[in-house]
Amino acid sequence: MKKGDYYGSHRVISPKGLLPQAADKIDNDPTLYANEILIDVIALQPTATAFGRIKNECGGDTERIAQTILDIVEDRGKFQDPVTKSGGMLIGKIKEIGDDLKGKIDAKPGDKIATLVSLSLTPLKIYSIDRIDTETEQVYCKADAILFESGIFTKIPEDLGQELSLAIMDVAGAPAQVAVNAKAGDIVTVIGAGKAGLLCLAEAKKRVAPTGTVICMEYSKAQCKIVKELGIADIVIQANGQEPLASYQAYLEATGGKLADFTVNTVNVPNTELSAILITKDTGKIYFFSMSTDFVKASLGAEGVKKHVSMLIGNGYYPGHAEITFDIIRKNEKVRDYFVRRYCR
Repeated sequence: MKKGDYYGSHRVISPKGLLPQAADKIDNDPTLYANEILIDVIALQPTATAFGRIKNECGGDTERIAQTILDIVEDRGKFQDPVTKSGGMLIGKIKEIGDDLKGKIDAKPGDKIATLVSLSLTPLKIYSIDRIDTETEQVYCKADAILFESGIFTKIPEDLGQELSLAIMDVAGAPAQVAVNAKAGDIVTVIGAGKAGLLCLAEAKKRVAPTGTVICMEYSKAQCKIVKELGIADIVIQANGQEPLASYQAYLEATGGKLADFTVNTVNVPNTELSAILITKDTGKIYFFSMSTDFVKASLGAEGVKKHVSMLIGNGYYPGHAEITFDIIRKNEKVRDYFVRRYCR
């Protein structure tokens, strides 16, 4: 077996000199290098940003969605939405481990794993797409994928199962940042109550106790109701984050003028940067998790409204983020029941 680059640059076809995520096209030949892992793919979980864009473009037609995904992978050698540039993650079984990695990783052929690196850099060869669930945004397929030596993964916990693990692992980076940045007594606000938002709210509830406050700002009335039922926010505000002044006013009215110490923006639509900035106090911190974020708008927007806030880019990786997310599901029965009902079919 030949040995490849630690970061996978040996798979880059064009432009040469880039790493796989930034490349336009990579080599998805399933023939293994000595420091790679070959995965028999069970299902893909595209990012909400990527899947939502493709779903809208295809009018919700699953056959057209499938063909679009196949075309993207055929063209790029990986699943990376050409518009949003985001990918997602996958679950599968280890098919083969390269010679250089044998005995050096805590896994063996046959183990079921979830990858914790983006599909936007993962060599992927799809043979067929068997089913697409537009509600859970999961794509069940026959495919091979390559994990580089630098790639990270987690074994699928037996007590959670593959469907639930697939649903939560693509957003595991978000609640991990809440665990790191939220502290007792803080006001933590989460914008968006999708998968990532719900997990962030649950983690925030634990971290700010007993004297802090957790606030949810969400556009959907139905999703606001779910947050209240789950008991993971002290204040729930129904507002459209794409309308910053109206959102800011609604926030001030609901909180009595108290701004957030830490804000997490998880929405998968554009133009919500200013809402997050306005509701955060000077010297506060904002974590922009969504791939819909325009960081030019965020940076210049903060300058334009004279806000001194620290802003974090949505890094999907943090050491131990998988276990942090698994822990939320294991210890919060209501949240777990919701995710099981919503994503396990």
